[in-house]
Amino acid sequence: MSLPPGFLDELRNRTSLAQVVGRKVIWDNRKSNQAKGDMWAPCPFHQEKTASFHVEDRKGFYYCFGCHAKGDMFKFVQETENVGFMEAVQLLANEAGMPMPERDPRAQEKADRNTELAKVTDAAVSHFRLQLKTQAAAEARAYLERRGLDQAVLDRFEIGFAPNARDATFQALTGKGLNPEHLVDANIAAQPDDGGSPYDAFRDRIIFPIRDPRGRCIGFGGRAMDPNARAKYLNSRETPLFDKGRALYNHGPAREAAGKGQPLIVAEGYMDVIALVKAGFGAAVAPLGTAITEDQLRLLWRISDEPIVALDGDKAGLRAAMRLIDLALPMLDGGKSLRFVILPEGQDPDDLLRAQGPGAMQALLDKAEPMVTLLWRRETEGQVFDSPERRSALDLRLREALKRIADPGLRRHYGDAIAELRRALFRPQWTPRPWRPGGKSGGRTRGFAEAQSPLASTRAKAVSLNGDVLKTGLILATLLRFPDLIDAFEDQLERLAPRDPDHAALIAHLLRTQIRNAAALTEEISASSLRPALESLLGLSHLAITPFLIGDGDAVRAADCLAEEFTKLNAARAIEDEMVEATQDLGAVTDAEDHTLAFRLNEAVRGKHAALHPKGDDNEEQFGETAEARSAFHQLLSTAGQGKKTSK
Repeated sequence: MSLPPGFLDELRNRTSLAQVVGRKVIWDNRKSNQAKGDMWAPCPFHQEKTASFHVEDRKGFYYCFGCHAKGDMFKFVQETENVGFMEAVQLLANEAGMPMPERDPRAQEKADRNTELAKVTDAAVSHFRLQLKTQAAAEARAYLERRGLDQAVLDRFEIGFAPNARDATFQALTGKGLNPEHLVDANIAAQPDDGGSPYDAFRDRIIFPIRDPRGRCIGFGGRAMDPNARAKYLNSRETPLFDKGRALYNHGPAREAAGKGQPLIVAEGYMDVIALVKAGFGAAVAPLGTAITEDQLRLLWRISDEPIVALDGDKAGLRAAMRLIDLALPMLDGGKSLRFVILPEGQDPDDLLRAQGPGAMQALLDKAEPMVTLLWRRETEGQVFDSPERRSALDLRLREALKRIADPGLRRHYGDAIAELRRALFRPQWTPRPWRPGGKSGGRTRGFAEAQSPLASTRAKAVSLNGDVLKTGLILATLLRFPDLIDAFEDQLERLAPRDPDHAALIAHLLRTQIRNAAALTEEISASSLRPALESLLGLSHLAITPFLIGDGDAVRAADCLAEEFTKLNAARAIEDEMVEATQDLGAVTDAEDHTLAFRLNEAVRGKHAALHPKGDDNEEQFGETAEARSAFHQLLSTAGQGKKTSK
């Protein structure tokens, strides 16, 4: 079966070689650099103890320095699964969610035709570059010089010029023996509807060749020299080679620069990319005249886990950022995200670099905002939330946005971040009461200045923090003692979201490692930067008296314990969230409202207790979560009462 042109390229864009290989090897974390896609492991094709098997994820190739095995993802699946090429493609396509194409008897013919079209576009690149040196291009050369583009930059980006004539390019290229139909198919020329002779698709424009990651010229962008032109920038129309929604300007060079550690910057246009590269930011790309598409976003994440989107500091730039947030939210996972740089108003990267130099651009990149911050700005900026209805509407919009995040663990972290931002906006704080003649100046009143005392929400979390850490510690210690249970509890472990940074690092390692032997796993962690975190975990006193962790251990009891602890921890956190929500405005309630607040808190605890114990078991000593929650409840009320006395 022949595959249609572009299918394998699309499959490569959607699939990570490191993920494919990672199912068969154990990565050497000390030698690998995951951020750069530079991965090392013992070779799966021959017996060895050292990590001589090298995967360059961004380039899509592997090589073993021991046995010299090499290839791409298709070759790897063929060799490790003992299947043919088409079977390997089928396996990878299924994983990527891509249906296999129907049999196409003309597939080879189409591939050959695309090869011919690529020859035509390359010939056009040479022609346009020559035209830039002619007298007819004097104004274009002057414009490029004013924009700071010297000959080295013009050569690097192969910038050319299309003369202002009806069919000059068409006549020149057909005169060199190129097929007229191919020129039309590649959109170098266009065929009139009335069937007349073809005319040039680009006229009186500076030409920017667009190449795919393989280096083929697939299309062109043209900047009009006439200020009255209908379109300032014009791209090639869709052709067998060119799909502007699946291509990026400067894709190949940017991928190479990002592989060497440079940040991937997404700008809006050709000149921005050229200015960034000229200033030393080699990993710069741009979409082709439209908003970023899903396919382009996948291409960006194949280059870098966290591209920086640099947008013009105007309303259009902000609108583009907000549209991109809605596109990206359902596609996020724990390893892929975006950061944003909003440039000063009225400036694009080219303007900023020419006015202030690379240092100013680097300063903005260093302060790039995470996507959650921009989401919050979109929903709150320029608005007043002086009523419960307005606050409720904000909460509804934010909840709807977060629902679009498919990854549960990431959705929880986004929720935590939004909750912190919300508390910073709405929480009541203490501010000094103005001094009045004949009165006392030491009193305090409510305001919205910086907090000067612990918040009710902070106190609520502090009550349950120790219990949270102890439970998480028991879960981690159990999985370290019985690593065979990691796979069974993988989903729950991913959603755990521990509050202790050491616990978070250990969980990330457990989810990543392939070791399922307790001694080997402990040795691996001890030999890494996580050793202090491991020692801190094993120093928790309650682990030394946990029966199934002592001696030879009991795997069955361990599994039961894990299921119970995950359930308890989730229930406790649910209670905590309800209590925090109920007490966010605790300090602002009046005495007349105290009974309502108490009722809400009590109902939160009772509701969760009922969910945990549907048969009505009220033994609080047996079910620690309810006891802890009620203790927190009474402590919160006591603290609130003391605060109200102080305020009076």
